Amino acid sequence: MPGTILVWVGVAVIIGVIYALIKQFETRLVLIVAGLVMCTVAGDPFLALTEFSKNMVLVTLVQTILAVMGFACVMKVTKCDAHLINLLVGLLSSVRFILVPAAMIVTAFINVSLPSAAGCAAAVGAILIPLMISLGVRPAMAAASVMGGTFGSMLSPGLSHNAYIAEKLMSTDVIHVIAVHYWADIVCILVGAVVLGSVAVFLKENKGYVPDADHTVLKLERPNIIYAMVPLVPVFLLISSAYLGAPDAPEWAKSTLSNMPWLNKLPVPIAMFIGAILGVAVTRSNPSQCVKEFFDGMGNAYASILGIIIAAGVFVAGMNAVGLVDAFIEILKNAGSAARWAAAFGPFLLAVITGSGDAAALAFNAAVSPHAEKFGMTVPHLASLATLAGTLGRTMSPLAGAAIVCAGIAGVNPLEIAKRQAPGMIICLFVAILMLQ
Repeated sequence: MPGTILVWVGVAVIIGVIYALIKQFETRLVLIVAGLVMCTVAGDPFLALTEFSKNMVLVTLVQTILAVMGFACVMKVTKCDAHLINLLVGLLSSVRFILVPAAMIVTAFINVSLPSAAGCAAAVGAILIPLMISLGVRPAMAAASVMGGTFGSMLSPGLSHNAYIAEKLMSTDVIHVIAVHYWADIVCILVGAVVLGSVAVFLKENKGYVPDADHTVLKLERPNIIYAMVPLVPVFLLISSAYLGAPDAPEWAKSTLSNMPWLNKLPVPIAMFIGAILGVAVTRSNPSQCVKEFFDGMGNAYASILGIIIAAGVFVAGMNAVGLVDAFIEILKNAGSAARWAAAFGPFLLAVITGSGDAAALAFNAAVSPHAEKFGMTVPHLASLATLAGTLGRTMSPLAGAAIVCAGIAGVNPLEIAKRQAPGMIICLFVAILMLQ
């Protein structure tokens, strides 16, 4: 079948997927069938099956998500989460009207230290999402507030895109690249938080929700502060590891790492294991029951969260098979005088469709951004616009790993998160265009 026809078949399948998801068909079924159809039309049905098999063992993502959800279950059985939530509910009950935007800003701040969107969403979401639900925020909005902060990584020296622009396009250090777009990043975070908070008020999802059995947290008259601190330990360890191991870290930080080498580049799963062990020890809970709950949590996470990620991988494989992604990237490369608009809308749309902001942004930056002066822009501004646009698009994609993680913690469909994120991310896209032109 000619390539052009294959591309249009891919477009038709995507329209069908959007329709099926809106109608709330089983997400995993829709994505797997769509990917299999596209791979079959392209003449390689086994590509879909191969991708399914490969995504079952995405080592980093599997380890992170399973460990976080196992840790969350241990926190539940030890009641450490209840102590933390009851403690914070009392402190935050008077400022419920700013909970949604505040959660997004806090997540963005932490995402600077933990630049992995899925890792940050898992670590932060395990704490903030149950807390917000307990304070009356609807689960989908609670999940959206955490997901919305996962483009704070634009400010991180550890973000691969910042390093790519610095090394390949500018021959400078990462800090100089971040200096180009940091104001746009900060303004987008604030604008996104305000818009999401407004959406929450408009939909009446910022207060008044009565948690169901799945989200109910034990009410405690006197929360134990020590127990309440345990759920925060993994996040503290991860942020400390990122700060101490930063390239520009002070001498005392380097000395600290030399004395505690295990803290250097601490993986998310190990931080969660430490937190779980500490929770069992501090509360003197039954170790056998805690281990059982940990593994039960891992199993449920694989089915509900990783299942969608695996299915999304099959869908993306189908789009690649029919040449849809390549065709889209080729359009970006040949954007000509419209490059600044292509740098924004191209990566943004592809990220929404695929759940990844990497492919289009990297391709655009490799092929087009070096010639930015022809379009009346500088290289760092054009490259930064493409990167930020891709990140914003990923933040409102129902197929993004971070969205699926947040949806799993909240017990909602990822599409519900995407719908709430859409207004803010679209407005942020125009803000980025104005600030980085």
